Amino acid sequence: MNSPSTPLLSLEGVSKRYHAKQAEPITVLERVSLTLDEGNRYALTGPSGSGKSTLTHLIAGTEEVSEGVIQWRGAPLPHVSSPERSAWRLSQLGLVFQDFRLFPHLSALENATLPLELLGRPAREAEERASALLSRVGLSERVSHLPSQLSGGEQQRVAIARALAHEPALIIADEPTGNLDWRSAERVIELLFELSEERGVALLIVTHDLALAGRADRHEQLLRGALTPHSTGAR
Repeated sequence: MNSPSTPLLSLEGVSKRYHAKQAEPITVLERVSLTLDEGNRYALTGPSGSGKSTLTHLIAGTEEVSEGVIQWRGAPLPHVSSPERSAWRLSQLGLVFQDFRLFPHLSALENATLPLELLGRPAREAEERASALLSRVGLSERVSHLPSQLSGGEQQRVAIARALAHEPALIIADEPTGNLDWRSAERVIELLFELSEERGVALLIVTHDLALAGRADRHEQLLRGALTPHSTGAR
């Protein structure tokens, strides 16, 4: 049994290099170490090209590290191409993207139920849970609408409901407000923080917004492939 102090996710000395034919390897991340704890909120900032996307791909388990170890609740993650890694990602992670990534031919409710369907949950249970979440994010009157019939802020709220539907342990939100006006962006951020706290879900937000980063429990800045911790005004 894991110790209560075991992090939810830890990266130890993680490096990532890309190899091209007849060229020197390109180092994107160099000896990065990071821990994410249960239920905490984290912000990751850094300029374009600093390696933020690569780091989130490694954390999400869609790419393999070149060096180092990534552990989930004290155990190394399976190889990136293994069915076990895919099953872990589906059951434990919720993903929210800048471009929403909703299926255009599915209603808000159908989009929100997708993770539950992929996990084999009964249809009625999936619909009830997704409906409750859509109501929680203020879309109870929009469940039958297609993405094209929703505003950008509404689409992102559907994406949040989808990310939470299967009760993941960690939500990764990659520039979740990048395509939103400031009012919608503020609503989306408030929802992410509120739902994270209510449900005890860890939250990792990748952002260029330093004011938003300051609201997290911890703020890490990625510069030239290395992490630099920042103080934060959050608890």
